[in-house]
Amino acid sequence: MGVGMSSDGQDLGGRTLPLLAVRMLLQYGPTGASRPPVTAALIAANALVYLRPGAVDAHLPRLRHVMFNPHLIIKFSDLRRFFLSAFYHLSEGHFFMTMASLLHTGVKLETSMGSPEFASMVVSLLGLSQGFTLLLSKGLLLLGNDMAYYQYSAGFSGVLLGMNVVLNAREGNVVWQGVSVPSKYAALLELLVIHAFNPEAHLVCNVGGILAGLAYLLLRHGPERLAHMFSGIADVASQPVRFAKRLLRSAAHGGGSTVRRHVAPVPKEVGRGMWWRCITCSYDNSRHADVCEMCSTPHPDHAFSRRRHVQDGGNSELSVEEIRRRRLERFGG
Repeated sequence: MGVGMSSDGQDLGGRTLPLLAVRMLLQYGPTGASRPPVTAALIAANALVYLRPGAVDAHLPRLRHVMFNPHLIIKFSDLRRFFLSAFYHLSEGHFFMTMASLLHTGVKLETSMGSPEFASMVVSLLGLSQGFTLLLSKGLLLLGNDMAYYQYSAGFSGVLLGMNVVLNAREGNVVWQGVSVPSKYAALLELLVIHAFNPEAHLVCNVGGILAGLAYLLLRHGPERLAHMFSGIADVASQPVRFAKRLLRSAAHGGGSTVRRHVAPVPKEVGRGMWWRCITCSYDNSRHADVCEMCSTPHPDHAFSRRRHVQDGGNSELSVEEIRRRRLERFGG
């Protein structure tokens, strides 16, 4: 599923089927090449439904009877539309692109997972992708958008996008057109490419396929695989915050050193005179005083006065009791 019904769809006149046959021969023909049976069976089933050769045609339902339509599926509980619509294609171009992608992705996954697990995954993704498409369409209908709910579609694209999500989670970075793309962005990139080259593609169906792949990873492997896929998203989102923190930290270091350099003494303007504050007892002294009038601590900026005070035997550090006594003498008597 993944392509909506359109009256403008044009067939490619049989030019793509030989290309698909060549690709199949290149993959399965050489001696020693991997020949995943489930992938081959899926391609054969899709080709059989599309080509409808001989007597097979009489036993297969027509496209209009199996196209995916959320309204009809929910209203009549039509399971035939729910499952069979994935194996029908609207045009030869649609069929070729889907089978070429299935050949590429299926061979890799089935070779690494094994045929039994791969077959189980395909069945799971089929049900999950169709189910998510139903839920999304119904949700859009409740929000006032009924286009997806009544639209007809068909194709294997939803399952393929789910398979690509699983494959990307297993491979890490993905090489796309010679460019290495992180796996967490690969499915979104593929979705954009699909709709850039085929605007008629059913967006809701394809999004349902991506959600199916994520749900399969969560159900099959737990949150660890999803965490591996999306580990870089938090880092990317936190970069502006980290940059702001570095700026604030730099400003704090610079401002802190400036404050320390200007702690003592702080000039204080009272009326028309200038005062300086003692760093020992916080007393405000006249600017003409070389030492504190309260505790005799030298003015920090008057180096000569400091040396004279030390030579006279003065103590630059007074005890708390001495400072208290001098304050009482000054203000009390």
